[in-house]
Amino acid sequence: MEDRWTKAGPVDPQSKKPTRVRTELYGKCKRYRVCGIPGVRKRSFDRKADAEQWKAKVQAELLRGEFVDHRDGSITLAQYIAEDWWPTRTGDPGTLQTIESRINNRILPYLGELSLNAIKVPQLRKYLADLDERYGPSTIIESWSTLSSILQAAVDDEKIPRNYCLAKTVRPPSKPERKARAWSRERVMAVREGLDDCFKVMVDLGVGAGLRQGEVLGLSAEDVGEDVIYVRRQLRVVRNRLVFAPPKSGKTRTVPLPEYLAKRIAEHTSRFPPLAVTLPWVNPAEPENAKQAAEWAPQTHRLLVVGQQRKGPLRRSVFNQGPWKRALVSAGVIPPPRPRRPLTPRPDGTRPRPNTKHAAAPDDGFHALRHTFASVQLDARESVVAVSKWLGHSDPSITLKIYAHMMPEADGRGRAAMDAWFAGSS
Repeated sequence: MEDRWTKAGPVDPQSKKPTRVRTELYGKCKRYRVCGIPGVRKRSFDRKADAEQWKAKVQAELLRGEFVDHRDGSITLAQYIAEDWWPTRTGDPGTLQTIESRINNRILPYLGELSLNAIKVPQLRKYLADLDERYGPSTIIESWSTLSSILQAAVDDEKIPRNYCLAKTVRPPSKPERKARAWSRERVMAVREGLDDCFKVMVDLGVGAGLRQGEVLGLSAEDVGEDVIYVRRQLRVVRNRLVFAPPKSGKTRTVPLPEYLAKRIAEHTSRFPPLAVTLPWVNPAEPENAKQAAEWAPQTHRLLVVGQQRKGPLRRSVFNQGPWKRALVSAGVIPPPRPRRPLTPRPDGTRPRPNTKHAAAPDDGFHALRHTFASVQLDARESVVAVSKWLGHSDPSITLKIYAHMMPEADGRGRAAMDAWFAGSS
């Protein structure tokens, strides 16, 4: 520890003791500075007692391997994300885009200007309250998870000593339980009937093979085998551009091809021949090196389902807001759309075209067909392991969690088994 205000002077000739003389810094800065500890930056204090206390604390934490210089946490959350956290992110471009949007829209506007050191329990409580005014539980949970990951990285980077997202007294809301709901055969057929002929096969593939919507849109003629469907890719949007990408979780799979589905696919291709579509693989960005150029090289596939004008691939959003919603209306699943605002006649007396919007249908999207496929398979006593494989789940436990309530007569079989067991023991 050094005294920055005074330094050793000449020895007093009378007392024979060393004297102290003022330095140029006298009265211009904090007087006492702790320095010379390996791996620890210098720190100044006004009082000698404070300096000695901090020095002892640092030395003890160094011995335990727990020392974190809190001054590293003085940068703002926005700075840390931009300079330290985000540049090291790698992985699927679509996932990265989702995370980036979440950070920019639901984290930085609320906490971005706070220093890392300042993000503690009170600030996090307010953050959750602010989100609760605008978003539902699922969105809040996703945002909280991303924020916690960022703060945990700051702990690992020794910017801050603790991630307060892990505190016991502050928690995001619980995610409401929403059970997967299968459609009746009548509803499936009614919705199919309401679609344009070129899109009817999408319903067949969703309910007959359990394919996700992106997998249907990325399915090629070559993916349809004699008795199986090879799920090799999906069509997805990355930075507003369409790309081919592996199925969810990067898992390709095979799904049984029922006779009726093979017949429906054959009928579709006879009327609507597959269209060759060329798109980047995984990432639409310009490659920066030979490795990226090879990994993102465009691929060409003869797609079974394309846009209505047959000029290119079909965007999921276009289908969902147009043909799908109209089919839901025709099947009586949702009411007809209403004008968004009153129609004001034009100066010439004519009325403008209605600007309408369909009702939201979160439980009646394309994924309901996949739920129906799972329901039919489980009702037929197919094993959970097999159904999980066909659905492309990473683990059968996921299938059980989503579809356990669809397994038929589970309670009845259990009661019968126990009755038989007790009868045998009596």
